[in-house]
Amino acid sequence: MDRKTDRFLADIEENLLFFSEIGARFLLKEASPPSVEERILNCQKCPLASTRTKAVPGEGSADADLMFIGEAPGRDENIQGRPFVGRAGQLLTKIIQAMNYRREDVYITNIVKCRPPNNREPNREETEKCKDYLFEQIANIQPKVIVTLGNVPTHFFIPSKSGVTTLRGTFHPFEEILVMPTFHPSYLVRNESNRLLKKMVWEDMKKVMAYLGKS
Repeated sequence: MDRKTDRFLADIEENLLFFSEIGARFLLKEASPPSVEERILNCQKCPLASTRTKAVPGEGSADADLMFIGEAPGRDENIQGRPFVGRAGQLLTKIIQAMNYRREDVYITNIVKCRPPNNREPNREETEKCKDYLFEQIANIQPKVIVTLGNVPTHFFIPSKSGVTTLRGTFHPFEEILVMPTFHPSYLVRNESNRLLKKMVWEDMKKVMAYLGKS
């Protein structure tokens, strides 16, 4: 190295030593790793990254007792980057409010964080690529109860040949968390005149409320 380079490096070392001595250690800290939400927003793990408008990490309280999990974002969610904001999402919000919660009190997300084309169900590859994000979110939030909305998230947590119609209404253990399967709000929207379906969902939610001390 020439004298100019030596002098330049010496000046840098001297400045760093000075900042360290006066307590400005922030200059020496390593950058914080990206959060799980930031990694989801920039994820390129599967082909859905090339067709999405926005990834949808999820939203709500970082220490929620109650977590709602659907299968994947739909058209409105893909546009806004938020979970459950279409007609089904509006119904889910009403259900949450009837349970004496606000949306911001719970955490809402999906198994897969990007919209599959034509609103099809996510396939195995997509679920496998996304599952670590979901497990990390669950580990960070540590909910007491997870409500699975529809067959896809229900079978993700409860391996079974039975559908949500059979599995709903009963708590199922997942590690130290209880899982309550119920119908997806979009199914209720498509069968709006079926009062029995609404009653069944409400019975499921009443059990959740009782467990969480909200009844």
